[in-house]
Amino acid sequence: MSAQEYDVVIIGGGNAGIGVTGPVRRAGLSVAMIEALDLGGTCPNRGCTPKKVLVAAGQALHDIERADVHRISVGRPKLDWAALIAREKDMIKDIPENLARAMARRDVEVIKGYGTFVGPDTIRVADRTLHAGHIVIAGGSKPRPLSIPGARHMVTSDDMLRESKRPDSVIFIGGGVISLEFGHVYARAGSSVTILEALPQLLPAIDTDAVARLQAESERIGLQISTGVGIERIEESGGRFRVVFTHEGIEKAAEADWVVNGAGRIADVDALGLAAGQVDHDNGRIAADSHLRSISNPRVYICGDVVPTSPQLSPIATYEGDLVGRNIVDGPKHSPDYAAIATAVYTVPALAAVGLTEAAAKAKGLPAEVHVNDMQEWFSARTYAETVAWSKIIVDRDSDRILGARFVGHAGHELVNIFGLAMKFGIRASELREHVYAYPTFASDIKHMLGHA
Repeated sequence: MSAQEYDVVIIGGGNAGIGVTGPVRRAGLSVAMIEALDLGGTCPNRGCTPKKVLVAAGQALHDIERADVHRISVGRPKLDWAALIAREKDMIKDIPENLARAMARRDVEVIKGYGTFVGPDTIRVADRTLHAGHIVIAGGSKPRPLSIPGARHMVTSDDMLRESKRPDSVIFIGGGVISLEFGHVYARAGSSVTILEALPQLLPAIDTDAVARLQAESERIGLQISTGVGIERIEESGGRFRVVFTHEGIEKAAEADWVVNGAGRIADVDALGLAAGQVDHDNGRIAADSHLRSISNPRVYICGDVVPTSPQLSPIATYEGDLVGRNIVDGPKHSPDYAAIATAVYTVPALAAVGLTEAAAKAKGLPAEVHVNDMQEWFSARTYAETVAWSKIIVDRDSDRILGARFVGHAGHELVNIFGLAMKFGIRASELREHVYAYPTFASDIKHMLGHA
């Protein structure tokens, strides 16, 4: 059977792949998109969107916990876990169909199946062969495999979002975003939660002092956290599971109903036939230039979770997909700039970050002026009975530009976007201080966070 011709073939129908379709279809290029599971990929179907439904429930439980501060008497709340999972499923059930309609409006042909390179410009999916001027790898990610004896006993975040029965106890292997976000929800719902992290710190890419605040709050609500551990094995134990680990040179063990792989995710590229596509990679990490184009095969672009140098976040995937689409249309001239893109860990309270850490700013030799604020006694924090309210703002002393910002609580997951906007468009710290904000709001505290008397 002869190959079908397309201008662009996209492997993956998640945020990154969908982001590509806008620029290329506006330019009139023919597009085929290959997706084996659901359009939208991990984030809306099995990741951040359904997880946020659970986080919202955790936030409600947190607010109920603090009701007495507001002189409100309430009984002990009871969470119907099965009903919560049903609500989560109901909220996301229409996403793939809605995205399919959007792709149909863009005249993008969606092909169900797994795409594999059979040549540098040719993809096979089921019994079809597709030839393209440009191929985009946007295949998303999968849980990081762990070479631990008994690793087969672990469940993943996909399993947690499917299971209608809440486990009484959970052990997370790895102290990253997945473990902390789900851990907060489970702990507030009444489960016993343990996090075991191999590195000396949870969330190692985040400032130590910010993580310390979050860890203290996590432990306050009942999470048991050990860092610097070595996992020896996972074994069945009377219908439950037992994790044997070493901590500070001592062998220990913990038991739970579930053991969760919380070690993060890696690019899902093993079955793509990259060698046949002449796409160089190192253990799945595709070598790409500053325009997200394969170094070894200029017909191929990458975006989303398969990019080895950017965070695996849905807005970044969409951003990279749009850049790839523009590079296909305009020629390779657009490069991503991640410096001002904010991120958040949706614990309750949340941890939010943008820009350089304090350590990174100093390592670069920048004249960093650091404003650290414990805001728990500020009027706004006391009004809402915040259990944690903390910020760190890093400013270039010479240029007055914002270099980075970190928050725990205090609506930091919203405020961080103001600082990202300031970084992207060159709004100086003094200008943020001088701006008049609606009062009383958390945003009106920005001028105080920056040292305004």
